[in-house]
Amino acid sequence: MAEDIKTDLFERTAPDDDARRTVDEQPSWGGNDAADRTVDEAVAASQKPLIGTQIDGADQAERPSGPVGLDVGTSHIVAAQNKLNHVHMVDQLNAFFTIPVSKFSRRILQNHDIMFFERGDLFYIVGYSADSFANMFNTSTHRPIQGGLLSPTEKEGLTVVQAVVNTLIQKPRRFGETICFGIPGEPVDAQGPGAVTYHEQVLKMFLRNMGYTPISINEGMATVLAELAGDDYTGIGISMGGGMCNVCLSYLSFPVITFSIQTAGDYIDRMAGLAVAEPTTKIKVIKEAELDLTRDPADSIHTALHIYYDEVIHHLLKNLQRVLTASDKLPKISKPIPMVLSGGTAMRGCHARVAKLLDRYRLPIEISEVRLAADPLYATAKGALIMAMTESG
Repeated sequence: MAEDIKTDLFERTAPDDDARRTVDEQPSWGGNDAADRTVDEAVAASQKPLIGTQIDGADQAERPSGPVGLDVGTSHIVAAQNKLNHVHMVDQLNAFFTIPVSKFSRRILQNHDIMFFERGDLFYIVGYSADSFANMFNTSTHRPIQGGLLSPTEKEGLTVVQAVVNTLIQKPRRFGETICFGIPGEPVDAQGPGAVTYHEQVLKMFLRNMGYTPISINEGMATVLAELAGDDYTGIGISMGGGMCNVCLSYLSFPVITFSIQTAGDYIDRMAGLAVAEPTTKIKVIKEAELDLTRDPADSIHTALHIYYDEVIHHLLKNLQRVLTASDKLPKISKPIPMVLSGGTAMRGCHARVAKLLDRYRLPIEISEVRLAADPLYATAKGALIMAMTESG
């Protein structure tokens, strides 16, 4: 029926009388006060300041009393909730480290509020606690998500993701509360069609079992909702994380084209480390603490990081050009549109580098500017929260 047809995330002006459709085809252009209120609340939340907290073992996960936005990323998991005067973000490292089971170790872990669970003869230490243990043993953590998707090689990967999410949020106060989580677009450079389906459906089953009503949103589209309100949600949102770069071309809040590439921050770290014979963990620390892509590199490590950042950006833009040019879905847009970047890999001057290299590519849509999200690490969770608020009620 008409009330089931969604014409836009945020309602727009009704068509002229002479353009009316039949009753069954006619969308609902207004009159739903409850829907209007949820949209207004979502728009208002998008303008609130963000306050972020890193969870440690001493913190207690909340039982949400409203819609939730969730970013299940390769490197971090972030949960967003709408509060009175701000949007509250909590994040946790999406990683684990294993140690052999022993009664003595169990007591030590419990006494120090270390987050862990037990499987077989191993303790799985999760989150930032896992990073601390890995540093003590001079090794690296394991990740339940690789290349933006649940890892097929980590037997307890989903259990780890569940454990990490449970450090951020508990079951909702109201059964069936809406939770919106980010999912990647289909990769164009790696796994075949359908690679995202398993990832999405498994996460939905887990969140449903927690007592939520789960819906998914493309990560690039979440960036659009978080950052392009002033542009009528028209533009290109790109979420550049550890495992993937996710792209969405949105027109008036409709995700017209979405895709992903599985070369991103982790690839940069790994390849730069191989090039200069340094551990990936060391490269990652230097990248996050020192790298500025707007300045000339000062040594071999920075040179390698510049080289592989450029490779990822070229790969991203080349696929953007190819996908847009081949598409028959491109809307007719009368003016240039913005491109906004989010995610940890988009920081450190990356957006300026994208803007410079973009001149080498001929896109069928003109780009007005390339800008960085106001809160790059939280943009996906924020956009997911906006969608959850809009769809709740």
